[in-house]
Amino acid sequence: MKRILGLKVDVDTYVGMKDGVPALLSILADAGVRATFFLSVGPDASGRALFQLFKNPRFLKKMVRTGAPRLYGFRTAMYGVFLPSPMIASSFPDLVKRIIAAGHEVQFHAWDHRRWQDDLGKRSADWIREWFEKGIAAFERLAGFRPTAFGAPAWRIDERVMAEVTRHGFRYLSCTRAAAPFIHEGTNLTEIPSDLPCFEEVDRGRAIDEILAPLRGGGIHVLPVHAEVEGGIYQSNFIELLKNVQAMDCAVSTLSEIVKRLPKEDLPERKFRMELLPGRAFPCAV
Repeated sequence: MKRILGLKVDVDTYVGMKDGVPALLSILADAGVRATFFLSVGPDASGRALFQLFKNPRFLKKMVRTGAPRLYGFRTAMYGVFLPSPMIASSFPDLVKRIIAAGHEVQFHAWDHRRWQDDLGKRSADWIREWFEKGIAAFERLAGFRPTAFGAPAWRIDERVMAEVTRHGFRYLSCTRAAAPFIHEGTNLTEIPSDLPCFEEVDRGRAIDEILAPLRGGGIHVLPVHAEVEGGIYQSNFIELLKNVQAMDCAVSTLSEIVKRLPKEDLPERKFRMELLPGRAFPCAV
């Protein structure tokens, strides 16, 4: 069976956009492959994660295990609390143009990533609608076109989100962690889920083997990449992974190219649920 690896690059922070994206563009160019970049376009309120250190022991454990200070830097930990929140992708219009000019796909990830990740369940339907409207308008100003896909921050969604996404003309979603593509129940929207583990979710010494193992069996797989991680201290690991992927004759693809391969009538319709996955601090849609 043919092997296909989709690369889903989430850009969550200002430092991820400023430093991680240029590094990833260089790595991907050297490998001769293309990826889908899901951009956070609004404010970086990463400093609000400090509150989670006291409320969520799993979050503290994750920050220690992944070496968060090295991943994100000191200033990122201050944004939105002790320092003003800089705009993420909106601060780098020329860099967005570089991503597009290099042949990569760009799609919508977030307006305010941190507040969605931490507070979605407490927010109103009106807040969710305004969040999408602000984010999509900012994305369109940056890219020159409306996004055709949405990838939820931290894979967190609920019924109100699913009702909202049907309003925006998205061609597909990438909002879950699941084994295979499907149609979201009641929406007619194709879901291209991330099925492989993130580098920061598993032991660094075993990460490449754990990512490659499902690929060896063939089929379509999606790797969630983070600009702050694989574009930061995990660069060498990501380069090694791509070399291994190409050595096993695995095609590397954008997510929109995967969608083209999947007739909707052949996909099952499924209902998402929330579950706490290994290596995560918050429940994800699965």
